[in-house]
Amino acid sequence: MQYQPSQPEKWDIEADVVVVGFGAAGVATAVTAHDLGAKVVILEKAPEGQEGGNTRVAGQGYLNTSSVDKAIAYLTALCGDYTGPKAMVKVWAQEMCQNNAWLESLGGDPQEHQHQPVGIEFPELPGSDCVHKFHDGPTYGYSLTWKRFESLVKERPIPIFYETPGRALIQHDLTKEILGVKAQQGDQPIYVKARRGVVLTCGGFENNQEMIRNYLPGVPYCYTSGTPYNEGDGITMAMSAGADLWHMNNYAGPSMALKVPEVRTTFSMQALHFSKIIPGGMIVVGPDAKRFTDEKYKTCHGKVPVNGRWMPLSTPCPMFLIFDHALFSAGPLYDKNPSHGWTQIIECYDWSEDNRAELAKGWIQTADTIAALASVMGLDPTSLEDTVNRWNRHCEAKHDSEFGRTLMLDPIVEAPFYAVELSPSMLNTQGGPRRNEKGQIVRPDGTPIPRLYSAGELGSIYSYLYQGTGNIGECLAFGRVSGRHVTAEIPWE
Repeated sequence: MQYQPSQPEKWDIEADVVVVGFGAAGVATAVTAHDLGAKVVILEKAPEGQEGGNTRVAGQGYLNTSSVDKAIAYLTALCGDYTGPKAMVKVWAQEMCQNNAWLESLGGDPQEHQHQPVGIEFPELPGSDCVHKFHDGPTYGYSLTWKRFESLVKERPIPIFYETPGRALIQHDLTKEILGVKAQQGDQPIYVKARRGVVLTCGGFENNQEMIRNYLPGVPYCYTSGTPYNEGDGITMAMSAGADLWHMNNYAGPSMALKVPEVRTTFSMQALHFSKIIPGGMIVVGPDAKRFTDEKYKTCHGKVPVNGRWMPLSTPCPMFLIFDHALFSAGPLYDKNPSHGWTQIIECYDWSEDNRAELAKGWIQTADTIAALASVMGLDPTSLEDTVNRWNRHCEAKHDSEFGRTLMLDPIVEAPFYAVELSPSMLNTQGGPRRNEKGQIVRPDGTPIPRLYSAGELGSIYSYLYQGTGNIGECLAFGRVSGRHVTAEIPWE
């Protein structure tokens, strides 16, 4: 008797290629596979109107490199001691040089922004002058590049199933081929056949606190400024099918931000942004009521130089933004302009112009003295008073002898005083199932799991340092790679 593979009695949806996740990687995969003749469906966890993953709420830039050889040198240097496979690096470099050409071939309008040298995150590294940051359309931000990507799918007959997260891969018991996806719609499981293969493009684990605690260094918890739907689903599915993991300790963060239960994602505080100069005094302290960093330092996506190495910004939790009435009354602590960020673009929280509504909600605490404010926040009053007095002396001397801060050297003097509890925040993680130069997800021994591919943030190539716009660039690059190779598979039927 011929063995029958483990599969459901009935398939609810059938396609050649099943793409799990509708962000930039899902778009590039789906469009590539469709244009090569495959029947494609997309499964998307978010409801319609909140799709797009981190692509939708990022700054909207994507990387297009100007030289394959220089791109190889730059990525190799970005990886440092966390080296990547040479074949992977080469394919990445080749494809990153083609992002503009691909988008233009589909009717896009690439426009360069942050012209060199501004856009180069690590100009001291070899090959860095290959970096060119592009977006689509008339301006940068405001989901405009995402809208172009989304249109590429919607102008093709590619069904998108919203609120349909992938839950498990359906795998042949003997051959271990991936036959399809068990997804979920409401309380009901649905079974989606993938005749040629499945491509996981469902992002990282930035909204999964257990994975954050287990995998990310130095942060017992961390909250996302990106999509709240990235909860590590692709990692769980791939691991259950036998996948190896890589780069799980790397992420684009942390920064320091406000997280409240009422809103799913974080609020960035304007006073902490390196480009904003706001009247009034402020510092950030840790649980010992002492400062621990230059609060206005421009990190490289959360990385700071420490003893000749780049390390994640230290974030001793909990952290507290301490400031005076001059800063409180200077304007809203949070910039709600919907240029980027999930909170701005999707949540659309209407922060009050005078901060009074947030004070009334308890998001901001206040007291007439620094000692009283310390007691409200659970800090040692004497220690916080000493820290504030030391900061005020730095401001008087116009020199921060502790951390070298040069921006907003204003003393904390005008009562009443205020505090906001801060949490580590990030846009995205880089880790996930390991893939090869064909986009195939591989086992710990390096052999591919048949008919299983990935692209984008899920198992990204970035192992150490990260060049801004590189994630969306990689989404496009490996989306095309995986789209081409999965379409070349012979249908398992």
